[in-house]
Amino acid sequence: MAKGFGDLARFAVVAAGGLALDLWTKWWAFGTLVADILVDGRGRVAVIPSRTYSVIPGWLSFDVTANQGAVFGQGQGFRWLFVAISVVAIGFLVRLYQQSGRGQWVYQILLGMLLAGVIGNLYDRVMFGYVRDMIHALPRWGLFPWIFNVADSLLCVGVGGMMLLAMVGKKPATESP
Repeated sequence: MAKGFGDLARFAVVAAGGLALDLWTKWWAFGTLVADILVDGRGRVAVIPSRTYSVIPGWLSFDVTANQGAVFGQGQGFRWLFVAISVVAIGFLVRLYQQSGRGQWVYQILLGMLLAGVIGNLYDRVMFGYVRDMIHALPRWGLFPWIFNVADSLLCVGVGGMMLLAMVGKKPATESP
């Protein structure tokens, strides 16, 4: 399907902007909040924080950790599997963009968000051997014990947006008898 320059620019700017924000927040958090990073004989990583930075006390803080797994820390130690899955996902997202129609701006923004999230976490897995996480929502109440990053946020919003788009998207025309 033919797309205009605006479609490509939208997809690329969202992907580049999301990736830049993800990498910058990781750089800031790990440069500011880490006292030490220890690796044991089995290759497990432990981040020793120097402090926690409270953005909104009780609601949102920056607290660094290393995630050697995937979603919610599942699959610890399968780094290269997650790298391979990420590479396949990048190809899939680019293909979905290529197949998108002109002016499907919401879809293209969501694809850009997903691409940024995949690349951000892929970068960490390749360069560090783990994903750098630092955003802790609802720390006071322990309702959400997981620590995540901007890439994870982009992935969650992108997937949620895709699901919403699929539910409210155009329905195929039905033939009348």
